Amino acid sequence: MCDDDRTSGSPGRRALLVTGAAAALTLNGVSFAAADEGGGTAAAGGRTGENRRTETRTIAGRLPTGAPDYVYLPVEIPDGVREIAVSYTYDRPATPPGTAGNACDIGIFDTRGTDLGGRGFRGWSGGARTEFFLRADDATPGYLPGPLNPGTWHIALGPYTVAPQGLTYAVTITLRYGPPSAPPVPSYPPQRAKGRGRSWYRGDSHLHSVHSDGKRTPAQIAALARAAGLDFITTTEHNTTSSHRAWEGLWGDDLLILTGEEVTTRNGHMVAMGTDPGVFIDWRYRAADGAFPRFARRVHRAGGLVIPAHPHATCIGCNWKFGYAEADAVEVWNGPFTLDDEVAIAEWDNALVAYAQDRGRFLPAVGHSDAHRDPDVIGLPQTVVLADDLSRDAILTGIRKGHTYLAESAALTLRFTATGPKGEHATIGDRLPVRDSAQVAVRLDVTGAPPGSTVRFLTDQGQRFTTPATETTTWHTTPANAAYVRAEVRHPATTAGAPGPMAAMTNPIFLGRRGG
Repeated sequence: MCDDDRTSGSPGRRALLVTGAAAALTLNGVSFAAADEGGGTAAAGGRTGENRRTETRTIAGRLPTGAPDYVYLPVEIPDGVREIAVSYTYDRPATPPGTAGNACDIGIFDTRGTDLGGRGFRGWSGGARTEFFLRADDATPGYLPGPLNPGTWHIALGPYTVAPQGLTYAVTITLRYGPPSAPPVPSYPPQRAKGRGRSWYRGDSHLHSVHSDGKRTPAQIAALARAAGLDFITTTEHNTTSSHRAWEGLWGDDLLILTGEEVTTRNGHMVAMGTDPGVFIDWRYRAADGAFPRFARRVHRAGGLVIPAHPHATCIGCNWKFGYAEADAVEVWNGPFTLDDEVAIAEWDNALVAYAQDRGRFLPAVGHSDAHRDPDVIGLPQTVVLADDLSRDAILTGIRKGHTYLAESAALTLRFTATGPKGEHATIGDRLPVRDSAQVAVRLDVTGAPPGSTVRFLTDQGQRFTTPATETTTWHTTPANAAYVRAEVRHPATTAGAPGPMAAMTNPIFLGRRGG
C-alpha cells in the first residue's frame, strides 16, 4: 500500500506491516541515537553539564488512491529526550473537476501503542497544522503534555482524501535532548455554576478553538459566549481532549464550561457532550467495523451524552452512518439554518412518529453553532434547557428528557404548554396523559419573534396549524388527532412553496396515554 519509502538519517526497519484488514498500515520505522551516544547538533546556551543535543530524521513516501484510513510511522525514542517536534508536508496535485484532491491529517501516539480505544493517544491536529511539539510541561494545542518515555512511538497520518496521482508525503521528526521539565497539574472547569435554581438555561455545545481547526482562543470563546447571553458551553474539539485544561480563569458564576469532544470519524461526527475531563473517545473506525456501540458506551460511562452532529452535512465523511440506537439526542440545527438542517429535522420528526406508534424511543433535538472562526456566531443556534440548576448533571438530564427548545439567539424566548380539560398540564418534552377524546389547548408564547415570522404547529400528521407570529398563539386538538405537538417559529419564506428559515423550534409535547 505504500511505495518509495525512504529515510534520511539512520535507516529504519524495512518491513511493512498491515494492521486490521485495510483499516491501517504500519510503515518502516525510524530510530535515533541514545542521548549519550553523541552526534547531532549541540544547542547553544545550555547550562554546564547539560546535554542539549538535537537530532532530526525525515521519512518520505507515497500513498496510492485507496490507502488505508490511518498510516502509522513507528519512531524509536531513546532515553533522555526533552522534546519531540514533528512537521510534515504532502503534495497537492491538480485533479479533474468533481474529484477530491489530497488532504492528510496527523497525530501521535506514545509507547502505550495505537490500539483502538487504548491509552496511547497523545494528540491530533487533523489537517489544521503542519507541525507540533510535545514536552512534559507543554504541547502544541491539540496535543497532550506529559512524559516522553523511551520506546516506540507512532506518528499517525490520516489520508482523508487521496488524488488519483497518489499522495506524496514527508515527515520530519526532531528530538531535543536534555533534562525533562516538570509536568503541569491540569486544572479542569468546575461542574457547577451559581445559576438561578430551576430555570431555562441557554447553551452552545459544539464549539472549536485553536485546539483543533478553530481560530479562536478559549478566552475569546468565553467572552463571545457571555456576549451571546449563554449560561453554558461545551468544548468539543475534533478528536482530542487537549482543550479540557485550557479554560482556567474563564469560568465563573455566570458561565458553566463542560468538557467533551467532537468524535470525527469517516462515517459521521458525534458530539460527546459533558464527558469527564480528560476522557478521550477514539474515532478510528467506520460503521461497517461495528465498533461504534463500544465507544458510545464509553461516552456514557464518562457521564456524557452521545449526540450525532450535522447528520446530513455535505462535507466528506460528515453524513451520519451509525444509526441512532445509542444516541441520547440529535443535532438537527447546525450553524446558520440550511437545507441540511431541514432534512435533519424531517428525519427527526419521522422518529417522533415512530415513538408515538410504539416503534422506537424518544430522541430529543438540539442545536449548536459549530463555530470555528469569525464570522461564525457563537450561540447561533443555541439549546435552551429546563434544568434544576446550572450544573453538568442537571443540564444533561434536561437534554435527555427533551426539556429543550432551540433558538437563533438569546433575543428569542419560547414558552410552550398543553393543558387538558381538568387543568392537566405539560410542557416541552413531557406527556399530557389524558384520554384520546379530551380537548387539549396548546399554547405558544413568543418573545422576540423576527418581523414577519410565522408560527407553525406540527404533529405526527404533519403541519396542522400556521399563523403569523404574535406574542401568544393557541390551538385546540385531541390526542386522537395529534399524538404529539411541536412548535416552530420561521422567518419569512425566501422560496415559494417552502417554509422560511428557522428562528426557533421546540421539542414535542406528547398527548394521550399511549406511545413510548
